[in-house]
Order: sequence, then C-alpha cells, then structure tokens
Amino acid sequence: MTVAQQVGENLRTARKAKGMTQQKVAEAMNKYQSDYSDYERGLIQLDYDKILFLCNLFEITPNDLFAM
Repeated sequence: MTVAQQVGENLRTARKAKGMTQQKVAEAMNKYQSDYSDYERGLIQLDYDKILFLCNLFEITPNDLFAM
C-alpha cells in the first residue's frame, strides 16, 4: 500500500467516525464529491493546506492521518 493509499484509508476512517458523507466533506472544501473521493482512494496527493483543513474538520492530527 502506498502512502497516498494509507492516507486515503485514514481519511475514510476519520470521515466515517464523524458521521460525514463524502459530499459534505467536498462541500466544506469547495470541491466536487468525485475530487474528494480521489483523495480517499489515494489517487491524488494532498497539499499542506488540505491536510490541515481535513485534520481540523475531522479533529485529528497529521500524525493520525499519516499513521501506517
């Protein structure tokens, strides 16, 4: 599993723990749902701003996001 795939899996876990849909997260990011889905599938790597935004949204740390 690549780092991007692991981050995506951790995003999915954090999102579900918050009871949020991909659509709601995408709206919060001003993105399309399909774009956010690509993050969870590890197809697109996140930049620093998105990492911080998602960590704040899901109330996790970057360490949680990158945990292997």
